[in-house]
Amino acid sequence: MKILVVDDDLELLGLITYALRQAGHWTVDAADGVSALAVFAREEPDLVILDVNLPRLSGLEVCRKIRAGSGTPIMMLTVRSGEEDQVEALDLGADDYLTKPFSPRTLLARVRALLRRSAAGGDKPAPIESGDFVLDAERQTVRVAGGEPVRLTKLEFRLLQLLFANAGHVLPAERLLRHVWGHRVSDDRQLLKQLVHRLRLKIEPDAAAPRYLVTESGIGYVLWPSPY
Repeated sequence: MKILVVDDDLELLGLITYALRQAGHWTVDAADGVSALAVFAREEPDLVILDVNLPRLSGLEVCRKIRAGSGTPIMMLTVRSGEEDQVEALDLGADDYLTKPFSPRTLLARVRALLRRSAAGGDKPAPIESGDFVLDAERQTVRVAGGEPVRLTKLEFRLLQLLFANAGHVLPAERLLRHVWGHRVSDDRQLLKQLVHRLRLKIEPDAAAPRYLVTESGIGYVLWPSPY
């Protein structure tokens, strides 16, 4: 992956590019905002690491100009006291920010996460339809029986997504817990029960008498795309 690093602190710039190259990335760099835009246009990097405080053109302005014509992931570098800069950077379209000082390990972990998200989002997934359900992963919504799209929380969406992918098949509670929360709560069935209840309130005509998301006593849950 090609990464553009922009910072007027040449020592830090060198440390960042060294860490990225050691991790197998190809780097290009710039030390001011105007040069950053020129390098970005010429090199077409896969990711931009961009300091907020730059000479000639601020990092925030560079972020705004890049985002106006490109979806390339942008990570902003800010100082610890720069909360306003962090908020403004995110509002301008930055995908992440990292506060100084930071370790190379932290930087590389955040870079990997951004590149994974970028690769996963390269082609926007089309809504999936089955029975009465239309599941939209991009908007994190569900429509049931031709109704209006209903916004789901991240946990609700993860639960429904797994049930939807296995529609008509009973999924054990342990598998659902691991998928939604990971191994940390793999034995907390009450937590799962509460999440199922909240999801039923959004997808069932009557949450007290579910027709879609059905409990299989002593086992787990099954999703029926059409009322059974």
